Amino acid sequence: MNHIVLYAPEIPQNTGNIMRTCVATNTKLHLIKPLGFSLDEAHLKRCAVNYIDKLDYEVYENYEDFKEKNRGVYFFLTRYGRKPHTSFDYSNKDNKDLYFIFGRESTGIPKEILQDDLDHCLRIPMSANVRALNLSNSVAIVIYEALRQQDFNDLLREEPHKGADYLEK
Repeated sequence: MNHIVLYAPEIPQNTGNIMRTCVATNTKLHLIKPLGFSLDEAHLKRCAVNYIDKLDYEVYENYEDFKEKNRGVYFFLTRYGRKPHTSFDYSNKDNKDLYFIFGRESTGIPKEILQDDLDHCLRIPMSANVRALNLSNSVAIVIYEALRQQDFNDLLREEPHKGADYLEK
């Protein structure tokens, strides 16, 4: 199973967009405190549109709490990573849980966490003109690369509401 992990996210709109991506991709979302926003129902509905009831998510007090409860392969997205996100094998032939960990918008994942597993620190290639991509864009890029390598698992390949032949009509 694929998992998205947000370490201390700060911007509710980014998290809301990521929530929608997680629902669309059947991906569990893990939120590690501190959060820069409230998780009450009114805030969540405003950020995640009307998909929040379909979201599988869990909140943790800190990174240690998250690690104690989740076993699998961790991948850390960081602008300091030396390997492109496409250089890893996410096909998951071993059927392990894959965790894609993203840091807070302002400071990323703490260096102490990254230093524990430098081989799994990756980055999305980009020009020197920007420091980093938007968090929700980065999540989408990485989870869809993993899903591509997994042949999109059980995701729909045709539009379910208007039908596969909608464009032909």
